[in-house]
Amino acid sequence: MSWTDAPPASAGPIEKVLYEVKKTIVGQDNLLERLIVALLARGHILVEGVPGLAKTLAVKSLAEAIGGDFHRVQFTPDLVPADIIGTRIYNQRTGEFQVQLGPVFTNLLLADEINRAPAKVQSALLETMQERQVTIGRETHKLPSPFLVMATQNPIENEGVYPLPEAQVDRFMMKVVVGYPSVTEEFVVVERALARAAAIQAIIDPEILTGLQEEVDRVYVDPSLIEFAVNLSHATRDPARVGLTDLARYVTFGASPRSSISLVLASRALAYIRGREYVVPEDLSDLALDVLRHRLVLSYEALSDEVTADLIIAKILANMTFPEPAGRTR
Repeated sequence: MSWTDAPPASAGPIEKVLYEVKKTIVGQDNLLERLIVALLARGHILVEGVPGLAKTLAVKSLAEAIGGDFHRVQFTPDLVPADIIGTRIYNQRTGEFQVQLGPVFTNLLLADEINRAPAKVQSALLETMQERQVTIGRETHKLPSPFLVMATQNPIENEGVYPLPEAQVDRFMMKVVVGYPSVTEEFVVVERALARAAAIQAIIDPEILTGLQEEVDRVYVDPSLIEFAVNLSHATRDPARVGLTDLARYVTFGASPRSSISLVLASRALAYIRGREYVVPEDLSDLALDVLRHRLVLSYEALSDEVTADLIIAKILANMTFPEPAGRTR
């Protein structure tokens, strides 16, 4: 984004939201774009990166720009499910139990260092992420709309952490790996730290965002692109389908059918952000790594040979033929 003072008058609401967030966030264009994609596609996002890369600030600034509620939960080994979803509390005055809702009742939930909490707490998020509701006792409570979980994990620590269950990892639409800023970007970060933090204004509200999500639902996806997404997921389970028999020993389990769904839904949102009413193959290829990398379960041989999920997915993509759908030109 090259705007210096203000976005052009012709800019849409998404561009204005991104501009507002960039008042506090330097660089991280890929992360911000994926956050918007997840919001528009009603998905959740897992972010992996070392501390100090503005992951928390990014989602907090985005929440302020869309006028939504934001809650942050620091995951620790002593956390219990009630700390996340809420619990029933006995009221001595009335002699009845009352429900106290937890921090999950928000628009944007930041689950900071999610892999530090035990499996019982992590599994408490499963219902919220998939069903967008919470069951406390015998009562079921709907979560606000829109609802996005952004979870972070630190890749450089292995003490006091718990691997995320595969069932939960699969609930995340995307996993984004955040790297260090460039020298120029880091200079601007330090420079901004010396001044008062810029105030983020609410550009839209959750109701407008819900309307944008409905517009994304109308983005056209050619059947050939759906077929490509399905074939890509199948190729991660059986690399021989695309002539990569040598990769089979590195993959214990490939991507689930949820990956095909997530790739198509995310591609619709990305196409909308890019100003199109139809999806093109580049939308799929640009998101393939983010959608698939966390869904592959690699073998010990892959770890010993330093073969990563990104490498496997990149090789599969290179051996596949992208379709050329007509799309919509209106």
